[in-house]
Amino acid sequence: MKIEIPNYDTYNIKKIAFDFNGTLATGGNVPDEIIKKLEILAVNFDVYILTADTFGTVRDMVSNLAVEVAIIEGDDGTGFKRDFIREIGSDDTIAIGNGNNDRLMIEEAAIGIALIGNEGAATTTILNSDLVLSNIFDVFSLLEEPDRLIASLRK
Repeated sequence: MKIEIPNYDTYNIKKIAFDFNGTLATGGNVPDEIIKKLEILAVNFDVYILTADTFGTVRDMVSNLAVEVAIIEGDDGTGFKRDFIREIGSDDTIAIGNGNNDRLMIEEAAIGIALIGNEGAATTTILNSDLVLSNIFDVFSLLEEPDRLIASLRK
């Protein structure tokens, strides 16, 4: 997906990285509507889910999807997520998250989206983002209609 944002930047987005709990899932559960949206995204993008898997449900929740799950190793979830974005390629990745441990992932990505959602969002994550949205379905709408990103980010 090529996005040319006037007086901002031009992107060729190929990858989308999501935090899991608080972004896609609540209490480890992902609603069917979100599963369907992820399935559609996975047709055109490489989709990644980064998580500490607090509830131990991520693999079951997305087992039928063409997505890659990365379970945080060690105690530094913030650094793990940032480094993961660097490894897959920051320049063509959109990252979406809400927690404090998402702040560097969101800053590292070409476009970082902070999601407030029903669990709220860490202030540092909001400050490191390019865009703040109130629910995951708004994220999917923007990805389906990238011109809406242009309207939000143009200078």
